[in-house]
Amino acid sequence: KMAAAEPGRFFCTAGRGLEPFLAREVRARLGATEVDCVSGKVFFRAAAGPGELRKLRSGERLFLLLKKHSPLPVSGNRGKMLHEIKSLITEESKYWLDIISVWRRFHGREGKTDDVSQENSLALKRKSEEETNTASKRQKMEQVRAVVSEECQVEAGETCVALERMSGQECWIESKTSSEFPSKGSGENPTVNEKLSFGFRVSCRCSGAIAKILTSQEIGRAIGIALVKQCGWRADLRDPDLEIFVHLNDIHSVVGIPLFRLPLANRDYIKTAGLRSTVAWAMASLAEISAGALVLDPMCGLGTILLEAAKEWPEACYWGADISDLQLEGADENITTAGLMDKIELLKASVKALPLPSESFDSVISDIPFGKKFKTTNDAQLLPDILQEMERVLRVGGTLVLLLSQELRRHVDGLIRCAGGDSAEASADGDSTADPAQAPGADGNSSSLAQGGRESVLGRCFRSLVPEGVYAVGLGKTDAFIHKYRKVSAAGNW
Repeated sequence: KMAAAEPGRFFCTAGRGLEPFLAREVRARLGATEVDCVSGKVFFRAAAGPGELRKLRSGERLFLLLKKHSPLPVSGNRGKMLHEIKSLITEESKYWLDIISVWRRFHGREGKTDDVSQENSLALKRKSEEETNTASKRQKMEQVRAVVSEECQVEAGETCVALERMSGQECWIESKTSSEFPSKGSGENPTVNEKLSFGFRVSCRCSGAIAKILTSQEIGRAIGIALVKQCGWRADLRDPDLEIFVHLNDIHSVVGIPLFRLPLANRDYIKTAGLRSTVAWAMASLAEISAGALVLDPMCGLGTILLEAAKEWPEACYWGADISDLQLEGADENITTAGLMDKIELLKASVKALPLPSESFDSVISDIPFGKKFKTTNDAQLLPDILQEMERVLRVGGTLVLLLSQELRRHVDGLIRCAGGDSAEASADGDSTADPAQAPGADGNSSSLAQGGRESVLGRCFRSLVPEGVYAVGLGKTDAFIHKYRKVSAAGNW
């Protein structure tokens, strides 16, 4: 068995490619130690309260870490595997009392539920002392029979929900009633049971080898039954007091408790969502925004990048431009909702002809539209016009941060590389990797615009912009790339 979780040990889920940003953020914002980055998660230890933890901007969901174990052994014996899984959460009563105490402190419930917490404490202690009581033994046997019956059903090959066989799907303990779980009221005082009632839900996600043997729902149900048996809690799918998160894959076995009901990525200051807030924050974090800086998003859309930047670096001044009245109206509503009217200015303008002075901004950040909804990739002349205006309004020494599709990145790279320099692709930690110009397109072939016809098709070079990194991120099912450049000389001085 693993040792009991210690207070201050956390993990946070992250979007694809944002793990290094999150690792860097927890170190800088929380002074975190023991930071461990894996695909989709960052584990860390920090002496931080709920207020500080809520400020994390590049993470999705934050959990109190209970267990982190090597992958569970996979065998053809489903009953044995379920037993191994249940052993992850089977602990002494004091373990769960300590966990609930820590969770209550972080959840802000300590003052409101002390009486209930004390009652739960007494109940769990009594359960460990009543081993010799005849009624308790009878109840325990009933519970064991229920568990055995459940495991027999699993052994017999009964399926739960067909869709749950999808390896990456998250699953709650799905049941229309809680009758699948042993009743904790048998043979005990019902009045006491009502006071001791503690609702919980298990969210289970499994992938890799284990998902080929057991579904998330089967695992979740087995863990739920074990917790009911051990702690006397009740299953509550709709409004649980506590949610227990279990993730089993080929890398690790993780058990945790969400600290907040809503994901960190859900921003209460954004009325209408545009670009994913975590990606917008990551882009702004690369722009080196300082007090008094002037920051521009020349294709601001609903203003998500500006909102994330202004919330994090409020001492700077922000400008957003867009050609669409509808987008500007949405951005204005978002800015008003966030209370940032004095920080962000909006203007209607085309990114190809910005009514702004040359070399007037310290940072330019932009999500260049791509996909079926936009025609950017169909107009070979649009990208040079966009880059020319961004380069013009950016001061020497300033940073340019762009979000590009895989195809757009090759077009932009062709414009930058035609000066003769090499583009260094970097990770969020600054390590160089492959040459981005060699990356294949969505069809597996190099883009025609990125091959020999760069000068003839694209026509212009931007030698004043030096690449400083490329960061692959995920936008749902779409791959995108954050490019960072620095302007090293005045436009046209080649």
